[in-house]
Amino acid sequence: MSFIHDGSTIPLAPVKDPDSTIDYGCDWSSWLAESENISASSWLVSGLDTSGEVNNGVITGVTLSGGTVGESYQLTNRVTTSFGRTEDRSMIIRCLNK
Repeated sequence: MSFIHDGSTIPLAPVKDPDSTIDYGCDWSSWLAESENISASSWLVSGLDTSGEVNNGVITGVTLSGGTVGESYQLTNRVTTSFGRTEDRSMIIRCLNK
């Protein structure tokens, strides 16, 4: 993964070039209770294309492509756990030519 959100405040993720196709993700291990895992994961973002979603039960990820130079996008990962808990984790992705 190019960037993994660790659960702190909404971070600025590394800059994304509009022509790049790269991975972003979230590590939920510090938030999950013992024997709990991520049972469902969805990615919410407007203005970027998503594909290649992954979920290994602890780390979730998505591949992003597209974007407009000069724009910033809020990418949110919404998960549901095996214990029935739901949580969101967001990051800001800036789109610039690199």
